[in-house]
Amino acid sequence: MGNVLRIVNRAISTYLINKAGFKVPQAQTGAVTLIQRFGSALNLNLHFHVLFIDGVFSPKSNGQLRFHRINAPTSKELNALVGTISERVARYLERQGTPSLGWLARDEQSEHLTLPLEEGHEETLQQLQGHSITYRIAMGPHAGRKVLTLQTIPAREEEEYGTDRLGRIGGFSLHAGVSVNTRERKKLERICRGGRRRYISRPALSEARLELIDQGKVRYALKAAYRDGTAHVVSEPLDFMAKLAALVPRPRTNLTRFHGVLAAEQPRMVDGYCTRKRRV
Repeated sequence: MGNVLRIVNRAISTYLINKAGFKVPQAQTGAVTLIQRFGSALNLNLHFHVLFIDGVFSPKSNGQLRFHRINAPTSKELNALVGTISERVARYLERQGTPSLGWLARDEQSEHLTLPLEEGHEETLQQLQGHSITYRIAMGPHAGRKVLTLQTIPAREEEEYGTDRLGRIGGFSLHAGVSVNTRERKKLERICRGGRRRYISRPALSEARLELIDQGKVRYALKAAYRDGTAHVVSEPLDFMAKLAALVPRPRTNLTRFHGVLAAEQPRMVDGYCTRKRRV
């Protein structure tokens, strides 16, 4: 997870630095990443919510930093950027694992994950995670089947490719349609954590969308309906607990990461090269 995040952060930082007219050793970016492990249907869906500063910092002659703001990315730029990220992440996953077979196996027809199972409780947890990723029931007499979904609204047509500052290629997507100005502190707080419509740091489970229905089953309403009209998922109580277990991160895993000038080790430019100085 950390290595994939470094790939994503490095690609976006390089794009921002180049767009500002600098080379990588000449400037620094700043970002905060909140790692989310869940989707709207309580499925295991690891993805990154990143707040990037819309510009770069370059050193002045007196040693202080100067900020250079850049314009918002275009759809074409986002598509190119998400293409770079997808290629680098795929190559990294192919190199991991055993020498003969990586975590990501590629053939002419498709790509699939091949995570090895470890002994003990890790094997059970990975089985729960695998079922959660693929929207399948993990526990009970119907284990292995697709989860039950309820389609209560008409299906929507597929959105046009690359609109609304959204880059999407081969299962990878990169959204850059939300921005906050310098003095919009309340908007920044609302995006990060606060208010009724909080987004980035919202919890995995909303009790307001959870209910117990007939025959003791658990029904969970999606935050936003899928394009096919699916608005609810229904689970047996045991499988519902298995879904929650799959969302729990490993112990002592930090799900909030700071990058660049916002990191605990602040970058410092010396003779055109970036060194790091720990902030006390």
